[in-house]
Amino acid sequence: MAATSGTDEQVSGELVSVAHALSLPAESYGNDPDIEMAWAMRAMQHAEVYYKLISSVDPQFLKLTKVDDQIYSEFRKNFETLRIDVLDPEELKSESAKEKWRPFCLKFNGIVEDFNYGTLLRLDCSQGYTEENTIFAPRIQFFAIEIARNREGYNKAVYISVQDKEGEKGVYNGGEKVADNGEEENTKNRGEKGADSGEEKKEGINREDKTDKGGEKEKEADKEINKSGEKAM
Repeated sequence: MAATSGTDEQVSGELVSVAHALSLPAESYGNDPDIEMAWAMRAMQHAEVYYKLISSVDPQFLKLTKVDDQIYSEFRKNFETLRIDVLDPEELKSESAKEKWRPFCLKFNGIVEDFNYGTLLRLDCSQGYTEENTIFAPRIQFFAIEIARNREGYNKAVYISVQDKEGEKGVYNGGEKVADNGEEENTKNRGEKGADSGEEKKEGINREDKTDKGGEKEKEADKEINKSGEKAM
């Protein structure tokens, strides 16, 4: 038990260390591969959840934080002309851009949880999270740009694209169902036609049998008539 307790404490200590490391700004962890991997995995999970969200719900109705209004207001006050549908990395990563973004980001320290946490941000909002279309950004920068994209209608391109594909898939499946029903109807018609032909054939045979029997009766009657005539003579 003592050994187990010691192991649990060690694992717990490691988790606390990792959590502390992930709470630090990206510049604080340098090139440590373990920390970089932890950052990347957590950021990728966040990106996948967010992309599914804007694909399934009209982004204009989404609320990403409790202070969306404040973030959007401050963002457009400080970056009134920044193009957000397709981002220019230089507008985020250049030295002059960092100087302008820093006061904005620090304003939300203590207001937005993990405001400086590394997050994946799409450059072209009409596309998904691919290697070519993604950069790392502080969480508050991600919130500012994505809230603006949602409110200004840019992210709706993703929602419409996914919904159109789902609609086409449903129509295609419905078409197959209609085709199947058509085949069933044709099969039913062929069966009924076959049954009708069988009935007609059976009636024809019965008529032929009746005709043959009638002819035989006429022959027998003729024979009786002939016999009666012969006796009379």
